[in-house]
Amino acid sequence: MRAIVEDYVSTEEPVGSKALVERHQLGVSPATVRNDMAVLEEEGFIAQPHTSAGRVPTDKGYRLFVDKLTAVKPMSVAERRAISSFLDGAVDVDDVVQRSVRLLSQLTRQIAVVQYPTLSRSTVRHVELVALSTTRVLAVLILSSGRVEQRVVELEEALADDELFELRAGINGAVTGKVIAEAAGAVTAIVEDLRPGTQMAGAAVAAVLAEAMSDHRSDERVAVSGAANLSRFGEFDTNIRPILEALEEHVVLLKLLGETEADGMVTVRIGHEGPLPRFSSSSVVSAGYGPGDTAIASLGIVGPTRMDYPGTMASVRAVARYVSRILDEA
Repeated sequence: MRAIVEDYVSTEEPVGSKALVERHQLGVSPATVRNDMAVLEEEGFIAQPHTSAGRVPTDKGYRLFVDKLTAVKPMSVAERRAISSFLDGAVDVDDVVQRSVRLLSQLTRQIAVVQYPTLSRSTVRHVELVALSTTRVLAVLILSSGRVEQRVVELEEALADDELFELRAGINGAVTGKVIAEAAGAVTAIVEDLRPGTQMAGAAVAAVLAEAMSDHRSDERVAVSGAANLSRFGEFDTNIRPILEALEEHVVLLKLLGETEADGMVTVRIGHEGPLPRFSSSSVVSAGYGPGDTAIASLGIVGPTRMDYPGTMASVRAVARYVSRILDEA
């Protein structure tokens, strides 16, 4: 089964018994291989596309092949160095996403999809308050996703340096490490614990921060690269229009990526295993990324079921790990 998949992926032609014996030096006759292929066909692992042709793997056959992989193929030193140097040059989270999606499409020669870090899964790393004047404060919200939100807060009364220090300490004590939804409630709850002279300024700052924490506009944003790679695959000839349309629908792409974990695990959905019938001729290889062991978003590729699964899985895992590392160090 492994030989059939490897040959079909590399040659793009249905695989015959004689070719298998010659390429893989199986040490048996073509007749023996034909008998084994007949059993595989009867069990639904391979199929004959037309009379007198060789055999091609089915979704069930690809699933068996992927499940039998003992480990994801490691990246070469050169590949790891190229990924690291390309991603390490990113200047912010948006740049990380854009670089990652381009890199992934180049490595796999497939359609790459990278979800922007999901605000709702992020935690608060730090809140900084900077006095611009006695009545103006710059509130800086730093999240575990690497996202940074800045808001200018206009105060009705002047705020002294010691009062600003107290407010900063109180807010960080209440929200640092909390998931964003919990932090939004916690930041407003601290106002009543402040000194009377600081409460009005605290309420203004808390309201602005709570609003910033509730801005979930990025939760359904994705970056896409490599659509031109569709032209490489004849399998998509009759299905290319719905796929191109789906590339414009971020919600659809997020559904394709599905839920993933940031533990180095790669998820493979083959053909009809996916959630959308229009993608029945494609496979999706995805992984979660985020700081530590927390998945705050997903990335992956969409390509034909006839793909280099070991190489694609290695590329997806490697890029996810590098992006996670970047966010962890941010």
